[in-house]
Amino acid sequence: MAVLTGIEPKEVFDWFEQICAIPHGSSDTKRISDFLVDFAVQRGLRYRQDEWNNVIIWKDASAGYEQSAPVMLQGHMDMVCEKEADCDIDFAQEGLRLKLEGSVISAEGTTLGGDDGIAVAYALAILDDETIQHPPLEAVFTVDEEIGMLGAAAIDCSDLRSRIMLNLDSEDEGHLLVSCAGGVTAEAHLPVKWEQTDGEQIRLTVTGLMGGHSGVEIDKGRANACRLLGRTLFTLKDSCHFRLLRLDGGLKDNAIPREATALLLCEDGDGERVIRELEKVYQNEYRQTDPSIRLVWESTGTKMGQRAMTQHSTDDVIAALVNLPGGIQRMSFDIPGLVQTSLNLGIMITREEEVSFSFSVRSSIGTEKEELVQRIRCLMEALGGSVTCTGAYPAWEYREDSPLRELMIQIYEEQYGEKPVVEALHAGVECGLFAGKLQGLDCVSFGPDMDDIHTPKESMNVDSVRRTWDYVIEILRRLR
Repeated sequence: MAVLTGIEPKEVFDWFEQICAIPHGSSDTKRISDFLVDFAVQRGLRYRQDEWNNVIIWKDASAGYEQSAPVMLQGHMDMVCEKEADCDIDFAQEGLRLKLEGSVISAEGTTLGGDDGIAVAYALAILDDETIQHPPLEAVFTVDEEIGMLGAAAIDCSDLRSRIMLNLDSEDEGHLLVSCAGGVTAEAHLPVKWEQTDGEQIRLTVTGLMGGHSGVEIDKGRANACRLLGRTLFTLKDSCHFRLLRLDGGLKDNAIPREATALLLCEDGDGERVIRELEKVYQNEYRQTDPSIRLVWESTGTKMGQRAMTQHSTDDVIAALVNLPGGIQRMSFDIPGLVQTSLNLGIMITREEEVSFSFSVRSSIGTEKEELVQRIRCLMEALGGSVTCTGAYPAWEYREDSPLRELMIQIYEEQYGEKPVVEALHAGVECGLFAGKLQGLDCVSFGPDMDDIHTPKESMNVDSVRRTWDYVIEILRRLR
């Protein structure tokens, strides 16, 4: 049963609800990509779908706009799939369970995918409406933005004529994004060795954290569950003799981990008492940012004779967790309040021969991004490990002369009666990749209000979606 029926703009929310019914997590975009192709076919619109599942749909100008410069509408079709521990949804098989409470849309126990499903919904509503005035349109829907902007990096732009781009991938109404950091995913690989030993198996969990987007919310001071687990294990060494069986934490390198778990083989000591004391310490330190933080110490009931990491490997893994850099590294001196350089340990996995740590590294200064990767590599090499880098993308540099930005400022003042905030962002957006491929691209990123993206608390404001819709339509009307 439809949940969003009857709320305005109804054409936008109808498409958004249809999108939410289709599984579309990162790396699982074939179905949503085919949905967009079917949309174009049914309306006789020219389209291109590439081998990565990126889709471009073209629409001719409305009457009177035939000589206008073409405009690109751009957003990504994949979403971050996170859910609460007690949520039974299967993201690969099921759509989202939408909720509407007053003027707030969310999903039961999961992320909403407003980032960036709302961009897709806006674009489809525009492409489907014959009454909207607009220049020639090129709607570009990319894949796997949330795991390194892989779709935007791979897409062929040779048949795109637009040099004006409306990117609908921002989450603060009234904020016009005109520059962003570049980034890279750095995965550290630490080899481990195993041996048979005795002890009691204990599961140690850091849980109850807020999490959030590692770019947008890296400056909120929120705890990182993986790093906090490392601190906990190092402290525990003084009171408890143990070996590591495995470590796991986080789901996405660009999301601050909300939970991390270590399986320990304890031979002796007073570990539970230490954990209770540390829990109080963390609750005090993070009382403003992560008020629900908890440490859970529980015996699994398994004792004696298990395959565990050697003491040397256990110590190396803990040393890596404690000493790998994390969080804000440098603030900008050019733009007050802007994070210039940071990194986030987003995924920690134990494999047969290694423990891996995956980082999202960001900076608006390319050399600082490189220096951070060097620091990770330096530590890993000292511990006998290595680092691989993937998904590098360039910074989107501020454009002094931007007719699009000036027009959008003017329209915003007319519609809202106040000036918008023009800003740079520490998070990566696809604008940088498109600007690198389309010389002279004039681009602004914007969108409606969304809160707690990349977490199960994600929500989107209905009234803000409506106002932003009116804003987009007026921008297109004025780009004549």
